[in-house]
Amino acid sequence: MTDPAHRKSVGLLLLTAFGWSLGGVLMKSVDWPPLAVGGGRGLIAAVFLLAVCGRGLHFTWSPLQLATALSYTGCTLLFAAATKLTTAANAILLQYTAPVWVALFGAWLLKEHATRADWWTMAAAFVGMAIFLYDGLRLNDLAGIILAIASGVSFALMIVLLRKQRNVSTIEPIILGNVLGFLIGLPWIWSAPWPDHGSLLALLVLGVFQLAIPYLLYARAIRHVTALEAILIPVIEPILNPIWVMLVIGEKPSPLALLGGAIVIGSVTWRAVDSIRRRRA
Repeated sequence: MTDPAHRKSVGLLLLTAFGWSLGGVLMKSVDWPPLAVGGGRGLIAAVFLLAVCGRGLHFTWSPLQLATALSYTGCTLLFAAATKLTTAANAILLQYTAPVWVALFGAWLLKEHATRADWWTMAAAFVGMAIFLYDGLRLNDLAGIILAIASGVSFALMIVLLRKQRNVSTIEPIILGNVLGFLIGLPWIWSAPWPDHGSLLALLVLGVFQLAIPYLLYARAIRHVTALEAILIPVIEPILNPIWVMLVIGEKPSPLALLGGAIVIGSVTWRAVDSIRRRRA
């Protein structure tokens, strides 16, 4: 019999990826600079999570909790900066080098070693994303490439540190990271013009449905999956992101992009099914 908690967590990770993937189309609807958008959605997400979680929160202010919050903030802000200095394709592809860093950090900090299935999934997903994003890749934006890789390292570190404190606190570092992101983005928010009604609505949806609720699901899921599962299963997010843009704005992917997307979705689906099959109660 398979472990029901693990099976449920795999489903939560897929829902998380669905929520994260809404970022591209929603950010295009907010007439603000990237760091202002990041700070604004961070504030909305923090307020929502504080209201929903309420008395169940336990802020320890431990070095581990603070380090997780800093990793979360670094991931979001470095990615925002990378998208300004290189192509969106470069930024998302290089951020999703995170599974490799999770494998290294997880073996060191969690004693969770990558299996052969993990490495095959990583390779297939990376090849699939490269094919999917081929038309937008560019190799001459060195600063943006470095920041995108740094974002991937921060993303991986956040996942490993969340997994390490799975029995203590998982949502509290996310709240702290969102508050810190708001404080860093505050100068850009202050200098930006007041957004119109459409931008305000998109910002609200970003904060609640693209950030707060997915991370709430993610914080619960990571208690019952390995650190590598926590990054390999949501790796469909870079594929879903441009699909929403296509449906809403009309930017159609090429046949090559569809092939790459099929490789990523296929490899992630196989890994999710395999992880459920192998995990026994």
